Amino acid sequence: MTLPGREAAAGQTAPGHGGKPAVGEAVIDRAFRLLNSFDSEHRVLSLADLARRTGIPRSSTLRLARKLTEAGALERLDDGDFVIGLRLLEVASLAPRGHGLRAVAMPYMEDLFHVTQQHVLLAVRDGDDALLVERLSAHGATPVRFRVGGRMPLSATGVGLVLLAHAPAEAQERALRGFAPKDEMNLMEWDSAAELRRTLAEVRRGGFAVERETGGTLSTVAAPVRNADGVVAALSVVMPSSELAPGTYVTAVRTSARAISRQLGAGTRTS
Repeated sequence: MTLPGREAAAGQTAPGHGGKPAVGEAVIDRAFRLLNSFDSEHRVLSLADLARRTGIPRSSTLRLARKLTEAGALERLDDGDFVIGLRLLEVASLAPRGHGLRAVAMPYMEDLFHVTQQHVLLAVRDGDDALLVERLSAHGATPVRFRVGGRMPLSATGVGLVLLAHAPAEAQERALRGFAPKDEMNLMEWDSAAELRRTLAEVRRGGFAVERETGGTLSTVAAPVRNADGVVAALSVVMPSSELAPGTYVTAVRTSARAISRQLGAGTRTS
């Protein structure tokens, strides 16, 4: 789930004159903007950092941070800096599309991991991103930049392509309008929106995605995970392109994805 005020994180100034919060902005929105200041590269933030990254005055930032600390959403270190609190992890564990899905999928992901000895990823769609719910990685697997809780553009990974192929039409059109042309920062690249559109059609028709990273270093095989209402997640294996054996990996990934889908009630809808 995209937290309110996500666009104000990473140092962007919140709406309002002179960098001050907009008049009438709800306290909860400001609190979420404060929480959104943290990311994988900014796990520990000082009060000054929080004020700067949210655009909220320092005195108000301190009051919010204290309240969030009292609630367990933040923790304060001995030196006065702040980190995310365990209460957020406790609450997040109740999310059915996060840990709930992970709990069902984990036994099958572990089987797939033991068979392939590669990276095994489970992701869901959240708006225009793929959100990584779980990752299992072999000790000797090629390093990747995916992290649990991390976001990826839907058109940039195998799991993203599967999720995008089964997303509502409006989500697909947004991706097609803003598709990333060839860029070394993206795993999957497209020369045109038409090429991406054809790929999405092939994913829907075949029931899986097989894609190569730019430069051919890594490849991914992904398949959809369903419940009674449709596609809710995507499962994939990421491996060195030199080890890609499409027939073997496609069978293994699709078999695991179908097993998870059965546990989630795929095919049981009666209306």
